[in-house]
Amino acid sequence: MSLFDTTPPEYARPEVDARRPLAERMRPEKFEDFVGQEHILGPDKPLRAQIERDELQSLILWGPPGTGKTTLARLIARLTKADFVPFSAVLSGIKEIKAVMADAERSRRLGRRTVLFVDEIHRFNRAQQDAFLPYVERGDIILIGATTENPSFEVVSALLSRAKVYALRALAVEEIVTLLERALTVLRLEAPRELLEQIAVYSNGDARAAYNLLELASAVAREGQLDRQAVESVLGRKTLLYDKGGEEHFNLISALHKSVRSSDADAALYWLARMLESGEDRLYLARRLMRMAIEDIGLADPRALEQAVAAQQAVHFLGTPEGDQALAQLAVYLAAAPKSDAAYRALNAAIEAVRKNTAEPVPMQLRNAPTKPMKEWGYGAEYQHAHEFADAMNSMECLPDNLRGVEFYHPTERGTEQRISQRLQEIRSRRKQSRPDQPAK
Repeated sequence: MSLFDTTPPEYARPEVDARRPLAERMRPEKFEDFVGQEHILGPDKPLRAQIERDELQSLILWGPPGTGKTTLARLIARLTKADFVPFSAVLSGIKEIKAVMADAERSRRLGRRTVLFVDEIHRFNRAQQDAFLPYVERGDIILIGATTENPSFEVVSALLSRAKVYALRALAVEEIVTLLERALTVLRLEAPRELLEQIAVYSNGDARAAYNLLELASAVAREGQLDRQAVESVLGRKTLLYDKGGEEHFNLISALHKSVRSSDADAALYWLARMLESGEDRLYLARRLMRMAIEDIGLADPRALEQAVAAQQAVHFLGTPEGDQALAQLAVYLAAAPKSDAAYRALNAAIEAVRKNTAEPVPMQLRNAPTKPMKEWGYGAEYQHAHEFADAMNSMECLPDNLRGVEFYHPTERGTEQRISQRLQEIRSRRKQSRPDQPAK
């Protein structure tokens, strides 16, 4: 069996009822039209392999709303040539379960399989979930449960042990834009990609929400053209358009970076808000702010990098809009922090020294000597173990001869670097006193 048949998608057929919701009309009927979830449906991935080999077992689809759980269940039933029976945990009880199971048992005896799709399975209580067990065990049904809640807590263990759990991810902006571009054909509309990106960002990974917004906007579109005013009317807010790969994108991130570097927290918040409202990738912003923590603050406040890493994790874990607050908090922290690019310049100086000078061998005292012959050859000779000296400070030279005495790092007197500067002055002074022949560079 191949996942890629030649039947046209349902939304491309003329007989599709235009009065049905757009999200329902756009539901694909073959896998090549299914967008997203490549981690379980890509080539050689487990779920796809099961379907292609026709070795399907009961499973639980766990993910946020609008990620394709119902669509995927329908596709699985179609491709495995099984009867598809949708079942709502919100509207049904034990009585309805038994009636459906009786029909499924009869179908099995006639040689037909039944895919029972249970939406919102976490809403069933334990007794209702237990009612599925004998039918799953006998093979009367292939159970596909859909849930937005963690199945470890919401699905009984006996049922979990008989089903494979697949976690679906919220759709990326690019994936939703792809779906919206297809929908434009159905709606007989034209729209600039930037507006579709605005809708995609606003829908927060939910394809159904994106379809609904596009359908609402199409009702107020003029002459088959979706414009900014139509989108703003359904989003209830002003849209800020800019090309993510063009000049305005780089202008805005430059403004944010320079505002942080200039310790202007208010300006940093403004430029951050401009980018957030324009639909900028949140992880891109987290990366750029992390770079600012390293490049412009450095060791003047070592906690700046810790805050940046924590903010990146928060953005990744929470998504939008909650993660946006972590970015705002980080921008304020970085703007208010003492600034130093001394470590940044020190690395550049060290790299320049590497490029301009001969790469001399590692001094013998710094080499490891794991074997007896290496010790005889002088590896590790005259090595001074720092912890055997007072204040753990020795006089051993650690640079090659052609760079003896070179100082790459020159800390500022700002923030934590003031203490680092004092400590380095003490260390360098004591090392020079113990090596009076060392040239100063």
